[in-house]
Amino acid sequence: MLLQLLLSVLTFPTSVLAAFGFTKSGSNYVIDAGSSNALVFTVNGASCDISSIKYRGTELQDSSKGTHLSSSLGSATVKVESVTASSVNYVKVTCTTSTLTHYMVIKEGESNIYLATYINEEPSVGELRFIARLKSSVLPEEYPYGKVSTTASSSSTVEGSDVFIVDGETRSKFYSSTRFLDKDAQCVYGGSDVIHVCVLAPRPESSSGGPFFRDIESNNAGEATNLYWYMNSGHVQTESFRTNVLHGPYILTFSRSGVPKLREANTSFFSGLSITGYVPESGRGYVSGTATGISNNFQNVVHWYNAQAQYWAIASSNGAFTSPAMKPGTYTMILYQGEYKVASATGVSVSAGQTTSKSIASTEKSRDSLFKIGEYDGKPTGFLNADKFLRMHPSDSRMAAWAPVTYTVGSSSVDQFPMALFQNVNNPVTIKFNLKSAPGAATLRIATTLSYAGSRPQAKVNSWSGPAPSAPTKIDSRGVTRGAYRGHGEVYDVSIPSGTLVTGDNTITITSISGSSSSGFLNPNFIFDAVELFT
Repeated sequence: MLLQLLLSVLTFPTSVLAAFGFTKSGSNYVIDAGSSNALVFTVNGASCDISSIKYRGTELQDSSKGTHLSSSLGSATVKVESVTASSVNYVKVTCTTSTLTHYMVIKEGESNIYLATYINEEPSVGELRFIARLKSSVLPEEYPYGKVSTTASSSSTVEGSDVFIVDGETRSKFYSSTRFLDKDAQCVYGGSDVIHVCVLAPRPESSSGGPFFRDIESNNAGEATNLYWYMNSGHVQTESFRTNVLHGPYILTFSRSGVPKLREANTSFFSGLSITGYVPESGRGYVSGTATGISNNFQNVVHWYNAQAQYWAIASSNGAFTSPAMKPGTYTMILYQGEYKVASATGVSVSAGQTTSKSIASTEKSRDSLFKIGEYDGKPTGFLNADKFLRMHPSDSRMAAWAPVTYTVGSSSVDQFPMALFQNVNNPVTIKFNLKSAPGAATLRIATTLSYAGSRPQAKVNSWSGPAPSAPTKIDSRGVTRGAYRGHGEVYDVSIPSGTLVTGDNTITITSISGSSSSGFLNPNFIFDAVELFT
């Protein structure tokens, strides 16, 4: 009997013997989640770096670099304490520097590390990110986009230090991005036991860029598999960073049961943990209303923002919407047809515990269109290579060839029209069309989504040359070569004088112009949204 008892103890899963809490080992803190699938990790008491992560007894942490904010805080004041709130036990780690306070919270019995980051100012490196640097030998795979961002075993570099060739394909960590609007779990995984390590970010209210912003999510770089949560960066930055705000909570979660769902994440317990900047549900309000004037062929998106926060909602098929729980304040409200801005309103006030009623309608007017190429949706939808560029470089052999295009209205297909116009690669694009009668004065509208290096379109209509537009607002970041397409969305209206368009055959040439130059796909370029000729 004694022997049987000893054997049962020795063979019992070690996770059951886990004791929730923390211990100090030298300058480090060892934290045990007390979970059935044992999670034990070590926090450096001088830097706040996580130096070890063991899940079910397997070491997941890369040995050369830590898991941390940015590229490590370097030094921080680290406090670790046990907290009980609403009869639930937690371990709370608080890391403080002159510019931020970073929290790690462990809830007893869960294989999760809950995180939140309060910042007084943006890091000097221009990126506020959490990065888990994990063993590529254990967690080699990436989700949801697979190998597109796996750069391990690259044979050459295509561009900068972040686009590579692997097995004849272009790959980059930038190709792992998802719009904020669509975000769910972003994960790395592997092993015979199939361990998933994922980031869930339920509320990116303090980030910048709005509902369509996207950034790096994962990258198996060979020496480590990196899993990111980018809160702010200069990657195609379109608005100022938010400071004196709490980013999060966000979650680093460990699972043997597949990919977790963002909608199932619950961080409401943060209200009892004295987290700087955390606003509970009871301290928030809502906006509800109806969005009108947009066809059901488009996603109907409503966006609210101010200097402290950003939110969004997708309207239903009848236009009804309700915002997420919002921090009190006064907001600007935007309506998008897809990603194309069609209306705005200011002075939308939100109060705690209340729902503000505010509807919004598209201000787009009907036009007598002579032709339209593409749709006004804020994206290069349907154009040549638009189905590929998010996950590969323009030079990739899987792309259709980039060359000057002649597009004939009525016979050419939309996917023959280029999604982007590169100054020295596929410049210009020529549009041929036939008119039954001369319309007199007309307008050529060229809607774009993103400009690189000052590129903008100049039009020539038959023998008449349109004016050269002034340079657009500069975004100091590569765009299409990193799988990005959304910038300030400049729309250029070219007023065509009466007598320019004729009965019969007509030709419009659109040329990318810029005062800058470079080589290859780093030439000045812009991305098309739609082109329309109307009266």
